[in-house]
Amino acid sequence: EELFMKFGIRSVSMDDIANHLGMSKKTLYQYYEDKDELVTAVVMNHISTLEQNCFAINTTAKDAIDEIFITIDQVIDDFNDMNPMLLHDLQKFHYRAYERFTQHKDKFMMETLRNNLEWGIKDGLYRADINIDLMAKFRIESIMIPFNVATFPPGKYNLGEMSKEFLIHFTYGIATIKGHKQIQKQIQQRQKSLTHEENKK
Repeated sequence: EELFMKFGIRSVSMDDIANHLGMSKKTLYQYYEDKDELVTAVVMNHISTLEQNCFAINTTAKDAIDEIFITIDQVIDDFNDMNPMLLHDLQKFHYRAYERFTQHKDKFMMETLRNNLEWGIKDGLYRADINIDLMAKFRIESIMIPFNVATFPPGKYNLGEMSKEFLIHFTYGIATIKGHKQIQKQIQQRQKSLTHEENKK
């Protein structure tokens, strides 16, 4: 998983993986028939981790906007070292694994976001007039935007930073005035933490 995240999938060979794991390629093939099977296993494991993280975040969060910002922290951490070609490689060369990711995106992520929107509306942080289904689908599809390397060349744009900006933009768009204050509070808290960390260096 570490190699795929850093270099993308296509550029990493079974030899590279075997060397990274400190085993022979022959031993690796005893566990996986081919690279496609290995990639699918890695994707399934990553999806399982993502889902566990989502449950943990939901349990920890004080409100819907807090949940969004804890998610932003997680996304920045995950995406900062991720190769933007990862999803492109997955879609083009490992369709079975990409299909698993798409199912996760369209079912689990969609349900998680719908729950967040309903929670935010209930607490008066999100506007009551938003179309939950439409906004959930819009947000899910916008997650894919930073991975468009033609529009956002990797050397010029950072995946984590883009994802953060797009998610904050989305949250401002659906929030009430009360919600806006919560968003600003969350941003200020993170700026203070960042300043504190920089001063310690």
